[in-house]
Parts: sequence; C-alpha cells; structure tokens
Amino acid sequence: MIDQFDPDGDGLRRIGGDLQAFPRAGLARDAPHAAAALLGAVLRRREADGSWTQVRIVETEAYREDDPASHSAAGLTARTAPMFERAGTAYVYRSYGIHWCLNVTAEEPGVGAAALIRAAVLLSGRHHVRRRRPAARADRELLRGPGRLCQALDVDGPRHDGRDLLDPSADLQLVTDGYRPSPDRIETGPRTGVRLAAAVPWRFWLAGEPEVSPYRRHPSVQGG
Repeated sequence: MIDQFDPDGDGLRRIGGDLQAFPRAGLARDAPHAAAALLGAVLRRREADGSWTQVRIVETEAYREDDPASHSAAGLTARTAPMFERAGTAYVYRSYGIHWCLNVTAEEPGVGAAALIRAAVLLSGRHHVRRRRPAARADRELLRGPGRLCQALDVDGPRHDGRDLLDPSADLQLVTDGYRPSPDRIETGPRTGVRLAAAVPWRFWLAGEPEVSPYRRHPSVQGG
C-alpha cells in the first residue's frame, strides 16, 4: 500500500494496493473540500474484455447551488436532478452539445453540489484510451480536459448519469488505493472558462502535472 502521503509523487502513476470504494463521507461535505479530496483518487472503467482502464484524478472544479456558475443554481430540474442525489452520484452532462462531462456529487442529499473531473493521469488500459483518443498527439493530452476524459473512458449521459460511482458492481467506479498527494502539491485558482463567479478559486489541481488543463478566462470576463 502506498503511504498516506507521497511528497515526491512517485505513486501518482501506479496503483499501490487494494482498491476500495472512495469513502462517501469524504464527499458528503462542502463542494470545494470534496473537489480537493478527489485529487489522487482513482476513476476506473470496466472494458468489454473484462479489464479495467484506470486513471488518477489530478484536476477538479467545485460547483454548488448558491454558486451562479452552477447548473444547480436554477434549482432542481430534470437535467440537474443527479446533482441533488447523495454524494458519490455521477452527474454527466453534454457541454455545448458536443462533449460529455463527468461530475461527482457532493454534500448532503437535496443540496445541488458536485465536483467536475477535469483531468487525470493514465494508470492502465492505454490501448483502450488510445483507440478512443486517436487525435491525442501526446499521452498528456489523453485525459486533459473534461470532454477528453469522458471520451477516453467511454463515459456518456445515457449510460452513466445518475449512477452511483461508489457501487462496487458498477462499470464506472470511483475508488482509492490509499494514495494521497502531499497538501503542498495541491493548488487552487479560478475555474477555467467560467463566465459567472469567474474569480471564485474553486479549481483544484496537483502542481507540476502536465495533464492539468491550462487556465482560460471566459471571453466575456474583463481584466485579470
């Protein structure tokens, strides 16, 4: 098993021990803390051949219902219903009608909160990911950005929206192998491409990881 903290980051690109479901209690708190807690967690996808494609999360963004940038700010709707489910539920939506984006719900049932999974490091299943991401010029681009991540893991709304990611029988699971990044590796800043509440520092990432997406200010946001 990997030590609780891994200051040198040696464990970032390997599975270190027995995989267990990510603790629901770690997500059933305010969305920014849940988003930070997800850094270093493992997202795994069962393939048709029975193998697992596994990735380690290195970038997230938090959203909640009192946040004007959140889908849940308008209240409970058919689209956002998964955001109000218990922590650990998948909220999968299509961005700009093109890309699927995966979120993990946070806080208590009835509160519309979630963390967007923005980027990850590939641990296993490279041939599956490469087949689904043929346009990637380098490995760092395979899972860099929420749309690419969902494409790489074959995640979409019809199959995964509203599913419990902590269910050990699911084909898409959020698990832990005990790895936790050193706190001094975790950085935070404004969410990328967000028009409303643009300065809120609710994006979290592991410093120095090439898979982390670059910050992009929304075109409508002035200054800074």
